[in-house]
This record gives sequence, structure tokens and C-alpha cells, in this order.
Amino acid sequence: MIPIGVFDSGVGGLSVLHALRSAMPAQDFIYLGDTARLPYGTKSPQTVLRYSLQCAAALIQRRIRCLVVACNTASASALEALRESHPSLPVIGVIEPGAAAAVAASASQHIAVIATEATIAGGAYQKAIQRMNPNARVTSRACSLFVAMAEEGWTQGAIAEAVAHRYLDPIFSNDPPDTLVLGCTHFPALMAAIRSVVPPHVHIVDSAATTAASVLQQVGVSCPRGTPGKVSWLATDGAARFARVGSLFLGETLAADAIEIVDL
Repeated sequence: MIPIGVFDSGVGGLSVLHALRSAMPAQDFIYLGDTARLPYGTKSPQTVLRYSLQCAAALIQRRIRCLVVACNTASASALEALRESHPSLPVIGVIEPGAAAAVAASASQHIAVIATEATIAGGAYQKAIQRMNPNARVTSRACSLFVAMAEEGWTQGAIAEAVAHRYLDPIFSNDPPDTLVLGCTHFPALMAAIRSVVPPHVHIVDSAATTAASVLQQVGVSCPRGTPGKVSWLATDGAARFARVGSLFLGETLAADAIEIVDL
């Protein structure tokens, strides 16, 4: 079976891969984590574009049927360039599905987006949401420390909750939104901490599941439940660390010796 390629700046995209595997259990995948150059969220758009084109080229060399950009920053900075560079290959990002889910979920159409510095600065979610509903109001905030915490495995407890309060309390103190978009694939790892400080009625959108649905719709993959598909693991640095932290995101144990280190 021709695999689907998935890349992210690190292990955060494993939340997208998990959703893809749940939706397409018989499909094979190749996952590339660009761990040597993490994080993307503090890099310039030009640098993120260059890194993304290199990640895509590495996956395309291994023959893939579809490319999933499982990184919000890369989706914001490089999605159109990737589509232009590879016109015959379906290229799917995480921002459009997440924006669509937020617009559908919000009764007030006041939507908050938290993401990396680069994603917020580029305005990708704001533009996508307001393209779908011009009357929507979008409150956004960069929460870059969440990425480092997720990569370190500091996802629960007093420290995680204190950082979540620091980032989120200003958003929900006055005229609060009713929907919160987790605009970085690392952020679902901190879901418990985020949920503990966000008002209980607020709908939290994780674009992983909606991205998986978008892949099914656009690629038309038929996935009967039978023999489980395989995953090939690639990283640009630190196989042991990738396996340790990736196991937390994926919900299953990864072996360091199963991860191939590649040079982009």
C-alpha cells in the first residue's frame, strides 16, 4: 500500500497521526519529525517555508499518496507553496479543518485561537475563520511555552496549570469567547491543564480529528478494518528522545531503534 506522508516540527503532529490511524486503520503512514530544528513557531516564515519544502521532499522521495502538514506553523507559512511545488499530490494542512470546526461549534462566533508566535503573527487562523464567517470575532494569543512543555512531557500538574492560567486568564476574563482553538498540534498534550482553567461551557477544538476527516474526504482512502497499517518513523535528531516523548503523544510505546534518523 502506498503510504500517506505526515510531517511536523517534532512530536506534536503525532496527535494528528493518531487521529489519522483511527480513521484509516489499514492505511500505511510515514511520519517525519524535524526534531533537529524544533521549534518552528519562533522561526521566520521564510525559514519555516524552507524547512517544510525539505521535509516534503524527503517524504515524496519515499513515494507517498498524500502529504499531511501536521504542523500549524508550517501550514500557515508553507501550505500554498507546497501545493504549487507538487501539483499532482494532495497536500492537506491543519488550519482549514480546525477553523471550520470552530465556526461550526461556536454559538456566539467569538472564537479564541492559541498557537505559536509565528502562526498568530501570520494571521492564518484569523483569516480562515473570517473567510468562513465574516462576522466572526477572533481573539488570538501566542502560547509558545506550551510547545517546550509538551516536548519535555510537563503536561499536567501545578506548573502546567500555572502557565495555562497565565496565558488563558486574560482571554476569558472579559467578554469571553465560547470556543477555543488549539492552534498547535503540541497543545492537545496539555488538554487537562487547559481544560482546568477554561470555563466549562467553552468548546475546545483540536484540529486533529477534523484533519483526518478532511484527508478521508479529499483522498478518498478506503480503509476496511483488517490488518493494521504500518508506520515508518523518521526524525532529524534524537531517536531516544523522540521515542520517549512521542510515546506520550501517541498513547503507545515507541522504540528508539525503530526510528530512522535522516539528514535534510
